[in-house]
Amino acid sequence: MSNMDQQTQENVEIMIEAIKTKLRMASGAAMQASNFSVDQYEDIKDLYDIVNGKDRFSISEVEALVSELGKLRKK
Repeated sequence: MSNMDQQTQENVEIMIEAIKTKLRMASGAAMQASNFSVDQYEDIKDLYDIVNGKDRFSISEVEALVSELGKLRKK
């Protein structure tokens, strides 16, 4: 079991930061890791795995991933 399999707020924040870095998100400042809840862990982990599995993303892929992240933010 990898450390990222533990559903903790810390891991959520690590994954969000990694996604932002990999996607070179210009809006990264607006996407604070603390805005995400451990309740969304599985969905965040899925996005994290997708982002980590690819080297390059098209603009439309980045937009789709950012949109999904936006949906997962705490209201």
